[in-house]
Amino acid sequence: MNKTNTLLNLSPLDGRYASKAEPLRTLFSEFGLIKYRLQVEIEWFKTLCAAPDIKELPALSADTQQQLDQVLTDFTPEAAQQVKDIEKTTNHDLKAVEYYLKEQFTKIPEITPHAEFIHFACTSEDINNLSYALMLKEAKEQQLIPMIEHIHTRLNELAKTYAALPMMARTHGQPASPTTMGKELANVLLRLDRQLTAFKLVQPLGKINGAVGNYNAHLSAYPDVNWQSLTQQFVESLGLTWNPLTTQIEPHDWIAEYLDALARINTIIIDLNRDIWGYISLGYFVQKTRPGEVGSSTMPHKVNPIDFENSEGNLGMANALLSHLSEALPISRFQRDLTDSTRLRNLGVAAGHAFIAYQSTLKGLSSISANEQQMLNDLNDNWALLAEPIQTVMRRYQIEQPYEKLKALTRGKEMNAELIQRFIEQLELPQEEKERLIALRPDSYLGNAEQQVHELLETLHGRTSATEKAKEQST
Repeated sequence: MNKTNTLLNLSPLDGRYASKAEPLRTLFSEFGLIKYRLQVEIEWFKTLCAAPDIKELPALSADTQQQLDQVLTDFTPEAAQQVKDIEKTTNHDLKAVEYYLKEQFTKIPEITPHAEFIHFACTSEDINNLSYALMLKEAKEQQLIPMIEHIHTRLNELAKTYAALPMMARTHGQPASPTTMGKELANVLLRLDRQLTAFKLVQPLGKINGAVGNYNAHLSAYPDVNWQSLTQQFVESLGLTWNPLTTQIEPHDWIAEYLDALARINTIIIDLNRDIWGYISLGYFVQKTRPGEVGSSTMPHKVNPIDFENSEGNLGMANALLSHLSEALPISRFQRDLTDSTRLRNLGVAAGHAFIAYQSTLKGLSSISANEQQMLNDLNDNWALLAEPIQTVMRRYQIEQPYEKLKALTRGKEMNAELIQRFIEQLELPQEEKERLIALRPDSYLGNAEQQVHELLETLHGRTSATEKAKEQST
């Protein structure tokens, strides 16, 4: 079997979709996890060396610190394989990282005698929880948020472009009061914006407090060290938020918050995919054709909305995993069990399906343009839509049974401008009201849809400008 042939891979993330998932590979792969563990072990050792009350350890010289950092900088998949080879003997993945690091210490004279301080007072979960926190933090900041922001930007552009473009709405799949295409896209933009903000606010937590969270081993060796202060300093130095009270495990509640926030974003994008799919089906959007692309194996005329379908399918897979992980990870028997171990290794699978989906949605959104004539045709074929404003004005002037009269006029009948005008003219309304209603057309009965779009875009633009200004001031 050719292990390098992606056609033989079990998961589509490493097969069919491998190129699209590539940016996540160094973060969520086994290599990525090993490297994060190595980072935590090295930084913990450096923290111990800097603690004045741990006199057995030297204050590290700049040269030694540089050599330690180089161990991480030079860490390659080939080096990770060395760790996996050690694991064949230890049958313990984290102990293999410790032994690998001890080997590296033999090449750094200043710290060679102090190799037993690697993994000092730690349980595996001390290293693991911090490694996964760093993994999820960097995935969020480096890959997930930027990709979601691309969709956000594209929706912003489309909402602005089509802010005033009239479109017949559909409620229950039936013709309903007109809106604008920009307003409908702005609805999604605002939803996505709110959940993206929530996702950004999730704080990765970490702890390094020993086998049951009481610093038992720490205090047995150094009873006079303020371990809570030292570990808080260490966790925060990694860019994480310190969790001051845990059992053996960091309870993963923050991971559930992270996954739930991502799932809500995904649900909004699923909703968007389905609506755009529907608008393409109605002819409201046309898709750009690509040279050489085949839409159907048998029907040459077809341009299938495959990007939106691909995205919907991948987001469904992502959310199924995200939901399970969110429910399961915060549960642990007593102070610790290992049911979270396999689950945590699937974080990258959930993120991978979502990441692929975002690319598909973005590709789809970049290939559509509005078919204004088709939208106008639908509006002109549905003059009955004006039954709503006419009966509402009738209510204002207390004309009896306005709803019932419009129902009798329009339901099940083909309406046109002439029939609507004739009905209005016989109403007991002020002449100026009649003229206003007669002048109304399905493509002009839009409420304040366009205004709402511009107000939202102005708000988002103002907030972006304020954020950029704050960044400039901070630097």
